[in-house]
Amino acid sequence: MADDSKLSNVGSRYAQALFDLASEEKQVSAIEADLKSLKNALRDSHDLRVLVGSPAFGADDKGKGLAAIADKAKFNATTKKFLGLLAANGRASLLASVITGYEALSAKARGAVSAQVTTALPLNAAQAKGLAAALRQALGKDPEIETRVDPAILGGIKVQVGSRLFDASLKSKLDSLKFALKRA
Repeated sequence: MADDSKLSNVGSRYAQALFDLASEEKQVSAIEADLKSLKNALRDSHDLRVLVGSPAFGADDKGKGLAAIADKAKFNATTKKFLGLLAANGRASLLASVITGYEALSAKARGAVSAQVTTALPLNAAQAKGLAAALRQALGKDPEIETRVDPAILGGIKVQVGSRLFDASLKSKLDSLKFALKRA
């Protein structure tokens, strides 16, 4: 089986190709909106994740499933064609990687900084506003914040901006303590 770095590299190339085409057609934001919608559907639908990720479904079935979703959601014609091409080339399993890559390219083109924030509990409005202000000050740019709730971190916060990760989660602190105690 191919390793994840090779797969994500392929996903990045597909994302770059889609971004280049979207730029030529002046459809970057419309396609990004389609992909964000698809990203939410992937996150929320177990059936969709199984369809795109399972080798039990052929390229044709994946293409039909993605086409039906694209039609129902009234996606841009370029997005629909791209999803069909991704499925036809047997690369539907890279969809999440392609979406992430496209979002990064789009944010970079806008001069924005993307930050993925993970907390154990949902942030309230005041916490989200404070976090945005702190990130704005630290990064020198307005961040585009994507929040995720993961009870497994127990408490605290994890913030990833590009390849940098700030991990102030309770789980990582407990893991560090556990490791230090084992070495003692």
